[in-house]
Amino acid sequence: MKGFDAEFKNLDQYIRVITDRIWKDRRIDDIGLYYNDPCVVETPSSVSTSVREVVQDTHATMAEFPGRHLLTEDVIQSGDDDGGYLSSHRIVSTMTHQVANTFGAPSGRGIHVRTIADCVCRNNRVIHEWLVRDEAAIAICIGIQPRVLAQTWLNQRGGWNKPQAGPVPDGYRSHLSDAPAALAYASQIEQLAHQKNTGLHAYDEAVHHIGPGNVTFYGQREVHGFWQTLFGSLHVTRFDVEHLAYQTGGGRADRVALRWRAQALHTNSGASAGRYGSATGRSVEVMGINHAELVDAKVVREWVLIDDVALWMQVFAVQN
Repeated sequence: MKGFDAEFKNLDQYIRVITDRIWKDRRIDDIGLYYNDPCVVETPSSVSTSVREVVQDTHATMAEFPGRHLLTEDVIQSGDDDGGYLSSHRIVSTMTHQVANTFGAPSGRGIHVRTIADCVCRNNRVIHEWLVRDEAAIAICIGIQPRVLAQTWLNQRGGWNKPQAGPVPDGYRSHLSDAPAALAYASQIEQLAHQKNTGLHAYDEAVHHIGPGNVTFYGQREVHGFWQTLFGSLHVTRFDVEHLAYQTGGGRADRVALRWRAQALHTNSGASAGRYGSATGRSVEVMGINHAELVDAKVVREWVLIDDVALWMQVFAVQN
C-alpha cells in the first residue's frame, strides 16, 4: 500500500496490528504514530479532533474496564492508494465491570459489547474515524436501563452537546459500491427507514441478526419486527448512505459494510411505536453501521450497530 510501512501488506493486517499494539499491548503512545493530528473521531454522542483527545479517551476506556479483551470479528475494507482506504472494523469486547466508572458503581458483572470503527487510512495513519459502540449492551449487562443511563449522562454533561463533525481531509473519496447485492441491501435499509412495507427482499429466510443491546433475532419476521420497532418510533426526514463496501473472496461469505445516517423526528408515527417512549416531536440523529454476510446475494447474518443510549439522550434533551 502506497505510503504505508513495508511491514503492512494490506489494510486488514494494518488495522489488526495497530489495534493489538494500542489495546492488547497497551502501547498507547503508538496512537501518535498511527493517528494523524488533527484527526476527527465521531461517535453518535461526541466528536473529538486531536490525537491528545484520542489518547485521553483510550486511557479513560482502559481505566473503566481494565480487564477488557478485544476480539476482532471482521475487517471489511475498501478504497485505494489515491482516494484513501477505509477499514470497517468489527470488534467484540469481553470485560468485567469491576471499577467505578461512568456506568456507575462496580457490579462485578461480565460484559460483551460490540463496536464498529470505520477508519479512513492514508500514508500509514488513521486520518478520520466514525465509531459506534453498543452502549446499551453494556448498560443491560450491568443491570441499568439504557434510558436511565441516558438521563444520568445528560445530567453529568449538562445536556446534549454534540458538535458538528469536521470534514474528512481533502483527497478522500467515500466508497459507494456499485455491486448489485450491496446496492440492494442499502436500498432495503433505506426503505425500512421510510417505513415502506415492501418485504425483506434482501434477506435470506433464515437470517441471523444481532442488533443494539446485543439482542439476537432469527428469520425475516423477527428482523422485520426490529426495524419496524426502531423506525416506527421515528419519522425519518432524511436518510444518507455515507459508505458502502462489498468484499468477496478469502474463503468467506460475501460481506457488506454500510454506514448510514438518518435525520428524524421522535413522533412514534409507525405501527410499532414506543421504542423511545412517548412522542416528543424532538429532532434526533441516528448514526448506524451495519455489517452483513451474504450467500447467493441474500443476507444470512447481520450486525446492526446504533447507540440506543445516544438516542435516548436526544429524546430527553431540552432543545432550543
